[in-house]
Amino acid sequence: MSDQSAPDDIPEFASEVRRFLDAHAGRPRESTAFVWGEGDDRLAYFSADPPEVEQSKVRQAREWQRTRFEHGFGWITGPPEYGGRGLTPVHDMAYDAVEAEYDVPDTGTLSVVGLGMIGPTILAHAQQHIKDRWLPAMYRGDAIACQLFSEPGAGSDLAGLSTRAVRDGDEWVVNGQKVWTSVAHHSQIGLVLTRTDPDAPKHRGITAFLVPMDTPGVEVRPLRQMSGGADFNEVFLTDVRIPDDHRLGEVNGGWTVALTTLMNERATVGSEGAGPAATAQSPERLAALLHATGTAQDGALRGRLAELLADTLATEHLNVRALRRMRSGVTPGPEMSVSKLMYAQNLTRAAHFAADVLGPRAIADNGHWGTYGWTELLLATPALRILGGTEEIMKNILAERVLGLPKEPGIDNRSPFRELRRSGGEGDAV
Repeated sequence: MSDQSAPDDIPEFASEVRRFLDAHAGRPRESTAFVWGEGDDRLAYFSADPPEVEQSKVRQAREWQRTRFEHGFGWITGPPEYGGRGLTPVHDMAYDAVEAEYDVPDTGTLSVVGLGMIGPTILAHAQQHIKDRWLPAMYRGDAIACQLFSEPGAGSDLAGLSTRAVRDGDEWVVNGQKVWTSVAHHSQIGLVLTRTDPDAPKHRGITAFLVPMDTPGVEVRPLRQMSGGADFNEVFLTDVRIPDDHRLGEVNGGWTVALTTLMNERATVGSEGAGPAATAQSPERLAALLHATGTAQDGALRGRLAELLADTLATEHLNVRALRRMRSGVTPGPEMSVSKLMYAQNLTRAAHFAADVLGPRAIADNGHWGTYGWTELLLATPALRILGGTEEIMKNILAERVLGLPKEPGIDNRSPFRELRRSGGEGDAV
């Protein structure tokens, strides 16, 4: 697909953005040119901040999102009836390009899951009063949303979920457990998938609901990661009563709702270009690491680095193309599994490359800049190959939906769910 042509008013819009940022964002961002030995050498994918620091960052993110929203930049492409600007995806890209020049709070806590995945799902599938209530609140920064999908007994087989929802008049009573739920401890609402018909095949007996996280019976417990943080949570749902008008999509039609979220999830994870991904894979940093450790003349290491940087550059170009397609209104498809797969593999390879170069200096803090700072990222890399769909799942999706190969044998999509042998996680994610 060719690039979308820019509307005639983009220069005027960019000037408006810059005036807004000059007035509300403070000083422009300082130069990000990498210099070995300068600045913070910590590389972390997940947060390991103390609770008070984490809370402060979330508060700053919400305040900045509210400022954006109040001045017409909180949801640039969104429908005006929900507080959006109603402009084109090119305007959205123009705003991001200008804001990148300024030192503003990181709004990832709000945007990665809530605005990037849950917001589009609500817009596509929720009843009108839910859209009216929650979409402006989310894009104004008043509400954070989480995704209540994964379960301890289902693993990557999302369609194997067993959280039950039983209808009781105009309400549904929900019981079950979710796990690996990002930002649940900050969230006001959650998108939950439930089993509403155990006599239907596993993909056909699922219903989706939007549940306020302060509903009686919802309990959030943090999960401590080996990298030190607690970004993930397990969520227990005990006799949680959800009104039927909080349902998204049709009864037993929740798999369609889930696919909307999953496609946006893979697009979001796969297209992350800032933070640890950009820093850890930057040619300047990795080349400087070789020079600082006296290994710059090692032919094997230089060859590995060249391969990694080539794959990283190819992935960046793929992401730019996919981002343009999404912002022009094209729904993310199975091809986004390539981006998610390569993002995880490239970042893992970068962390492992650094560990091989550093040796023991990566696991014992000797005070030398650029050594032990890799540890948090290295400890986080196993999660990158699991979150958002495992590598095996991504390869299955690409094989079946892009290459047209036969489905993996042994997956039963016809028998009633209650008759299936629970495998503890084997199977396909979508």
